[in-house]
Amino acid sequence: MSVQAASARLAPRADGTPPALVLDGVTKRYGAVVGASALELTAGPGELVTLIGPSGCGKSTTLRLIAGLERPDEGTIRIAGEVVADGRRFQEPERRRVGLVFQDHALFPHLTVAKNVAFGLDGLPRAARRARVGEVLDLVRLGHLAGRYPHELSGGEQQRVALARALAPRPAVVLLDEPFSSLDESLRAQVRRDTVATLRETGTTGVLVTHDQTEALSVGHRVVVMRDGVIEQADVPEKVFEQPATRFVASFMGDADFLPAHVHRALLTCEIGVVSTVPGWGGSDVDVDVVLRPHEVALDPDPGATARVSAVEYHGAFVLHHVRLASGRTLRSWQPHNVRLPVGTAVTVTVAAGTTPTLLIGDTAVTSPPAAATGASG
Repeated sequence: MSVQAASARLAPRADGTPPALVLDGVTKRYGAVVGASALELTAGPGELVTLIGPSGCGKSTTLRLIAGLERPDEGTIRIAGEVVADGRRFQEPERRRVGLVFQDHALFPHLTVAKNVAFGLDGLPRAARRARVGEVLDLVRLGHLAGRYPHELSGGEQQRVALARALAPRPAVVLLDEPFSSLDESLRAQVRRDTVATLRETGTTGVLVTHDQTEALSVGHRVVVMRDGVIEQADVPEKVFEQPATRFVASFMGDADFLPAHVHRALLTCEIGVVSTVPGWGGSDVDVDVVLRPHEVALDPDPGATARVSAVEYHGAFVLHHVRLASGRTLRSWQPHNVRLPVGTAVTVTVAAGTTPTLLIGDTAVTSPPAAATGASG
């Protein structure tokens, strides 16, 4: 199993509670196209996992496989300890303990808010059904709108109704497929906060598909980055951003620039000079690429420097400077809003103090030197 796949798994809970969700070697093909390949992922009770990647990467396919809207070609899916899909059995969506929240809310226009929420509670006695509807509507702060119809609600209110409907049957997992993308930016942030707060208050496990990097990093307990049907990295947000496992993750999860560099006797150098020391690489002599994010790049005006500011973008609180190096390569640097170096300014480029840059050999991040690179220098 790869490091990335291993990090997608969680250790069993000490109290013996099974994971809310387990994908074990799950593969889905559409003819010659692989929608999902050997997926390994575990989500614990109350955990919120975000799936992110470019269009066609497999994140929506993964959600559909969990929901039972697609049948896997290989592998096993377990929900709350129960096998819902493997080579012998396949449980239909309505029999799985899964709630669904879609981008377009998918509310029934001819039913009131209360009846929309009650839709999945047919198995309960009438009094219990009414009580549960009231409970979840109060949870999302919409009890006062129980008698309204979807067209009488704002987009944010419709989304909260959809969440209440998904939570009403007490699912083991709630699946959210880009649920905020149809909302305007200010409303999106508020509805997102409300949704996350509700999931955490109820202790509900959530799997959220998003195309927004900031959303993935700020919402998820763990972030799963997908590409071409494969999980490239699954880890806590800080590690996905600060310690990307691959070149793709580094570039997809935020702005990143790459410079050819060299490690010799634990000293990392590149075109801009000494970047840092690399503990544990004392006997190494190896070429790498160094990943630098704009907030890690420092600039200092210097008439004698060979690097030049080539473009400046004002972003409000920060100003993004594009800097062309002598080699023709470009680095980006975030500066405070009161620092605006004119295009053409000569600058010395350094790495901000305290930065521990990611090193790549090929397209894979490395934390220790390759065996062939050690001992070469004596």
